[in-house]
Amino acid sequence: MLDNNKIPYAGSLDNAPVSRAATQQKMDKRALAVRSVSPSQKYSIADRLEAQAVAHGDAPFLIYQGKSYSYSEVDAQASKFAKAIQARGLMEGDVCAIAIENRPEFFFAWFGLTKLGVVVAFINTQVQGSVLEHAINTTDANVVIVGEECVQRFIDTPELANKSIWLVGDDEVVDKPVLPQWIDSSFDSDVAARSGTSCKQARGSTVGETPTLLIFTSGTTGLPKAAIYSHMRWLTSGDVMVETIDATPNDVFYCCLPLYHGAAATSVTSTALAAGSSIVVRRKFSVRQFWDDIQTHNITVCQYIGEICRYLLNYAEATGIKPKDHQLRCMLGAGLTETSWHRWLEYFGEMDVLEGWGSTEANTNLLNLDNYIGSCGRVPRWDRTNFRLVKFDTETETHVKDANGHYVLCQPGEVGEGLGMIINMPDFGGGRFEGYTSKQGTEQKILRNVFQQGDAYWRSGDLLRYDENGYFYFVDRIGDTYRWKSENVSSQEVATALAEYDGAELVNIYGVQVPENEGRAGMAAIVMQPGRQFDPQVFYALTIEKVPNYAAPQFIRVSKAADMTSTYKLRKVDLQKQGYDPVACNEPIYIRNDKLGCYQPYCESALQAAGFLPFCSNQEEK
Repeated sequence: MLDNNKIPYAGSLDNAPVSRAATQQKMDKRALAVRSVSPSQKYSIADRLEAQAVAHGDAPFLIYQGKSYSYSEVDAQASKFAKAIQARGLMEGDVCAIAIENRPEFFFAWFGLTKLGVVVAFINTQVQGSVLEHAINTTDANVVIVGEECVQRFIDTPELANKSIWLVGDDEVVDKPVLPQWIDSSFDSDVAARSGTSCKQARGSTVGETPTLLIFTSGTTGLPKAAIYSHMRWLTSGDVMVETIDATPNDVFYCCLPLYHGAAATSVTSTALAAGSSIVVRRKFSVRQFWDDIQTHNITVCQYIGEICRYLLNYAEATGIKPKDHQLRCMLGAGLTETSWHRWLEYFGEMDVLEGWGSTEANTNLLNLDNYIGSCGRVPRWDRTNFRLVKFDTETETHVKDANGHYVLCQPGEVGEGLGMIINMPDFGGGRFEGYTSKQGTEQKILRNVFQQGDAYWRSGDLLRYDENGYFYFVDRIGDTYRWKSENVSSQEVATALAEYDGAELVNIYGVQVPENEGRAGMAAIVMQPGRQFDPQVFYALTIEKVPNYAAPQFIRVSKAADMTSTYKLRKVDLQKQGYDPVACNEPIYIRNDKLGCYQPYCESALQAAGFLPFCSNQEEK
């Protein structure tokens, strides 16, 4: 048990204790910051930008490829965009989509639209065709501001010719695309002709609860949904994080994740703007350039996703690079495993690692304020949070209920689904579920009459557990837990246990159906580091050491590349459909043989020896 007043501090490897009272004090400050903007308050993102442009003037706000843009310069550029956009007819309440990679023009267009009270839809710059068409139509946007670096995807999607496509040039594009007539290339010159003086404000009815952003979910299991973000939620998230990490104008944030995704556009940008800090913008994440950027720009705060930390650790191990001379003091993110966490501190030195849990659309979240390795947060008092963990049967994929039909709270050690009580108070924005553009999609994420008649909870779709000290641990996504040999298997826990296989870039675990067998057998898609070869005997030995026999992957697929979203989240649907069919996979497959104590290359005899039948590619539809 942990001492009541002290908790282990894992930000340093000596585990020096930190005061629990200090942690509670920080939590209290966070709770106050949630109230910084009220639902009815006439205060928007544009108001904050304009105020910070006055307060911080010549201080650097954006730094991109050696060029610095001050707060006043960013505000002036946003005003130029706003004037050009306003002259073209967009007004408060309209929706405009933007598809621009990480560069200053993304911010100029975004903030310019915000100055007019236009709702901004961030479009994934990696999609095209039906997925792109779906995204634009989902937002109800009739205008899309497109970076020249992304325009080919629109050209290849002629179904969007009925939209107004306004082009923002990109000096870094060498091979200029041939533009069809329906793409307007005059937008750049229109913006350049405007003055950067304060534009006429046109957001008269915009208040805190007014929608300002549409941010798409990752789409790991289907077409992405557009989550609604209000001015209030965006602003308060920054205010809360300023208190959390004690951010100041001296801090420098690193933005290397895609801005069209919630993490970079909300947490990084809102916190830096609230604190008057700087943001170093990198167009795309680079393993090789990461530490050069950190050291060159004296970056102090960085947002991460667990997979990019693994890439950085693997690269450091392969090259022997262990940068210690840096100013990085804080990492914010999710998905860092306990093993990688320890390795990170050993390689790169002491720093705060604030592992969290939540999602773009969530009305609740967890955050590890204590640097307690492996945990995604702690709940010291249940009366101060709208978060709840309820029992969930992974075999039947249903919630456990009591005799009265109410959901049952988990006890320490029990796995359940994370929920957020939906709070709708007129003068308080915390706990609101703002939903999606799809009413049906919104309703599907709400559970009603959970603990009493009339209540409502947002459901996360995530399985978690907590220990006796209130520390929470992410277990898996619902649906990613599968059953084999009458045992429930968490794909995430198996992946974490096997992630440190020597030479592996990543290990993706999922369940596949096996003819004439109940449940699903475990399968691993393994991507090896460049120059490294998969060793089936070594990997088998690792499974014996790390996981129970029923949880060990029965099939191995050695993949050339991971099937991931552009925000480094693993997709599994297509992998499950292909199963262990060598034709569908078209990659080396191995089959587990416990009698021989190894994984054998796929062949009929190996399949028979393991007692399996060939995979039926259409069985998922049955």
